[in-house]
Amino acid sequence: HIDIKDRAPLLLLCHCCCCCQVAESMSFDIDVNDRAQLLQVVQSCIGTKYTSRFGTLMAELALDAVQTVARDVGGGQQEVDIKNYAKVEKIPGGTIEDCKVLKGVMFNKDVVVPGRMRRRIVNPRILLLDCPLEYKKGENQTNVELLKEEDWAALLKAEEEWIAHACSQIAALKPDVVITEKGLSDLAAHFLTKAGISAIRRLRKTDNNRIARATGATICHRIEEILDSDIGTKAGLFEVAKIGDEFFTFIVDCKEPKACTIVLRGASKDVLNEVERNLHDAMGVARNICLEPRLVPGGGAVEMAISRALTERASTIEGVEAAPYKAAGQALEVIPRTLAQNCGANVIRTLTKLRAKHAETPAGQPCPFGINGETGEITDMRALGVWEPLAVKTQTLKTSTEAATMLLRIDDIVSGISKGRGGGGGPSGPQMDDGDNVDPEQMLPE
Repeated sequence: HIDIKDRAPLLLLCHCCCCCQVAESMSFDIDVNDRAQLLQVVQSCIGTKYTSRFGTLMAELALDAVQTVARDVGGGQQEVDIKNYAKVEKIPGGTIEDCKVLKGVMFNKDVVVPGRMRRRIVNPRILLLDCPLEYKKGENQTNVELLKEEDWAALLKAEEEWIAHACSQIAALKPDVVITEKGLSDLAAHFLTKAGISAIRRLRKTDNNRIARATGATICHRIEEILDSDIGTKAGLFEVAKIGDEFFTFIVDCKEPKACTIVLRGASKDVLNEVERNLHDAMGVARNICLEPRLVPGGGAVEMAISRALTERASTIEGVEAAPYKAAGQALEVIPRTLAQNCGANVIRTLTKLRAKHAETPAGQPCPFGINGETGEITDMRALGVWEPLAVKTQTLKTSTEAATMLLRIDDIVSGISKGRGGGGGPSGPQMDDGDNVDPEQMLPE
């Protein structure tokens, strides 16, 4: 015989499988090549937020960014890494309508020698480095013993010859732009300028990775090992432009960039921060749709359908084992109840009507009716155009079930109250109550 307390986690796992089956039965496939349909889904995510007043601008930006970053990995699977390869650059000034997605990379840097290095190059050859273009310094302390004055000149000449040799090796590959994550000395900048090469130094590692993916370049670790195939040639334009008081470098018009920069313009930093939050939510929805192009109706329709399925399942089970199914079904009704409360509708009547609407639907058929978040009426979510990604819905159900299961499996209580009340001191440390050492006379202090 197994106690119901011990079986509750197992019953909750069974309930989770039932929930996912109902959600999958209500889902349908979406064509990822149909831009209008994708925009409708993404727009439903930000329809009640600040950027909704600007129409479909944020939805289009999010969709463009995700489709640019998406990459096929074989087997019908896609990789959409918006965290590393879709950077949001916020520049105060301008209007919201000036926001755009660049087919390439932009970062806040200028060339090393602004007056002599080119700031605009069409179809550039770009070399990426993560090693310094300056003479190596000692790690801790370097002692040099010089006996004659000529030795000092020889030491400086050795440093100059090393830098000249390194720059000549780079110039032999005929790059137009050299970008390094480390430092670049004035002498190296002089040699590169004579060779007609523009240089940028001290770039972030993340920006360097984006440039490598957008231009097809390979980040080189040693100057002696650079090959001609390591140079990126997919960029259409290298340009340094001044926006406001700062210079920004644009590497754009790339062929199949697979990395992008989203430029946000706005009146103030507060506006830009709010737009960035809305854009982040929209990109998350677009990413989920690209990874798993299946949708379910929103507005609490799925939760109410799952609640009905769990209630029917509970009616077929005898004894106290039906309680977890009933409790989970009642808990899921909090979603449509919250929607009704937020729009000021009569919660009891609205939920009763929605429950009756789902009960009228024949078993096995999906019921797409939910609550309109603006009017509080029972509405067909297909006609209203409110959808949710199936991946998000199933993950929500699994996470909530796992959290409840974890709480039910806790059989000890950690208490910070000491058993002994004497001595006038405070608690001596945490105490574990495992059922055997519980003091029934122990009272909480007032």
